[in-house]
Amino acid sequence: MSYCLNPYCQKPASNPPTAKFCQSCGTKLLLKDRYRAIKLIGQGGFGKTFLAVDEDKPSKPPCVIKQFCPEAQGTNNTQKAAELFEREALRLDELGKHNQIPELFAHFTQDNRQYLVQEFIDGQNLAEILAEQGAFNEGQIQDLLNSLLPVLEYIHNQSVIHRDIKPENIIHRNDGQLVLVDFGAAKYVTASSELQPGTNIGSPEFVAPEQVMGKAIFASDLYSLGITCIYLLTQVSPLNLFDISEYDWVWRQYLVNNPVSDKLGRILDKLIQQDIDCRYKSATEVLEDLNPTSVKPLSVAPSNTISVAHSNTINYPSFRNIHTLSHSDAVFGVAFSPDGQILASCSGYWDKSIKLWDVGTGQQLCTFQGLFDGVRCVTFSPDGQILASGSSSRDPTIKLWDVSSGQKKKILKGHSDVVYSLAFTPDGQTLVSGSQDKTIKLWDVLTGRELSTIKYHHWVRSVAVSLDGHILACGSNDRTIRLWNMLTGRQLCTLKGHFFGVSSVKFSPDDLILASGSDDRTVKLWNVHTAQEIYTFDRHSSAVFSIAFSPDGQILASGSDDDTIKLWDVMTGEEICTLNGHSSGVNSIRFSPNGKALASCSSDNTVKIWHYD
Repeated sequence: MSYCLNPYCQKPASNPPTAKFCQSCGTKLLLKDRYRAIKLIGQGGFGKTFLAVDEDKPSKPPCVIKQFCPEAQGTNNTQKAAELFEREALRLDELGKHNQIPELFAHFTQDNRQYLVQEFIDGQNLAEILAEQGAFNEGQIQDLLNSLLPVLEYIHNQSVIHRDIKPENIIHRNDGQLVLVDFGAAKYVTASSELQPGTNIGSPEFVAPEQVMGKAIFASDLYSLGITCIYLLTQVSPLNLFDISEYDWVWRQYLVNNPVSDKLGRILDKLIQQDIDCRYKSATEVLEDLNPTSVKPLSVAPSNTISVAHSNTINYPSFRNIHTLSHSDAVFGVAFSPDGQILASCSGYWDKSIKLWDVGTGQQLCTFQGLFDGVRCVTFSPDGQILASGSSSRDPTIKLWDVSSGQKKKILKGHSDVVYSLAFTPDGQTLVSGSQDKTIKLWDVLTGRELSTIKYHHWVRSVAVSLDGHILACGSNDRTIRLWNMLTGRQLCTLKGHFFGVSSVKFSPDDLILASGSDDRTVKLWNVHTAQEIYTFDRHSSAVFSIAFSPDGQILASGSDDDTIKLWDVMTGEEICTLNGHSSGVNSIRFSPNGKALASCSSDNTVKIWHYD
């Protein structure tokens, strides 16, 4: 069926699925000659929302058309509605391709009416789920907070206040992810706008007191999220959950066989404080209380998570430091050449150098020249002929060096901020880079041409390519790991479990396991095929900056801001040993190709080569 978009059409739903013009009123049915409305799914005073298909693509994927067609409600209301419609398009465009915010496809005017075309989110909103399944339990509320708070953190970091958070605007997508929709009421905050009263907007049951007075702030969104949670727990209108005579919330009285722990109760109470000074100021604060680092991951993680301890039942090799190599500043990255004879190291801001070392003797072979800023990461091509380096914010380029001559071969330009991580595909033809500019880029090594860009919603701190070249993994400051199909560019899954940013990801040599290191002090192992967590290693006392698998896949090494390196048995989950020797955080670690050596670098300005007997 084709649905006519003429608001005055008498029979809008009476058109065949391939018709070009409405059989009732003659209106053209395709928007921009590609978008066909097929069903009316929403209607308000200022517009309508339609389920549609994009006929410009062979698969005719679903999308959503929003039409601005205000009824006769007065000039002022019409003007305000037009402003809000324009604002929604602008906000969606600015917020980019966050996986939990609908993507904007198009915004245009046709037949003197404004249209917005956006991503279709296949799922039910939380109000529909509540009506169908009944009150949410504590576990569901915790999942809701852990899923939505990073989204609020993201939009607030973009200086945007949503201003209309409620169950109807949170969709449980069919893949299990929660998506925040309807940015029509969103407000962009500037230094001057913070001082100016705005419009009283949003759904009365869910808005914060200051928002009612037109003075919404970032904490207003947190209030609305908290109110949403207690409504989902009680199934009672928020207007009936506040006792005006006592000037206090009484939502606990409405819990029916649905207990809430003291911990979650305190968090919800703080989210919905009337006094702004008593409320959470940021989404990050809420997440820290919800997932405190003082609690060992063993107590909150799934049953397959284990807290590991040293075992004396296996005869593990002993490691010893054979070389200590010096830079004049913090060393951020190390990499072994494929033949294991050369070690590359890179240093930051004052040193601004890349050095090559002889692994056997510890002697410096050369220092690369022509660097304008500190270098954050280095990696060798599979044939060992090229060394790639990623620079810091004042020179956010990737440089390809000829290893034999030490000369620059190419400079890859495209990132706008620090390049944190680099990885070659196994055939050496493509280089993958992850950056603080919230993008992952793929480059043609031979030509230096940018092949594609994956827009992310937070800093990308680590990238890794599977040994078969089929999967790309990335770790981000948004606490997640995402896996992508290298051939199609399609996202495969999102791995969640870390409480803070993910600093490092690595595939095991057989591509069956993905390891991740995090600022939450833990290392996790994941089953690549099932996306399930296998183990959590939690014996570091500070953030984990780097991880590495031994070539046989039996040992995992982790370097931490606690100045130590720990080695773990991948099969048993037991801690093998702790290597001490650095006097500051360990920024990067790598095993040699033969597995007989381990290199580490640190903010103590040194590189250490460890050998085991």
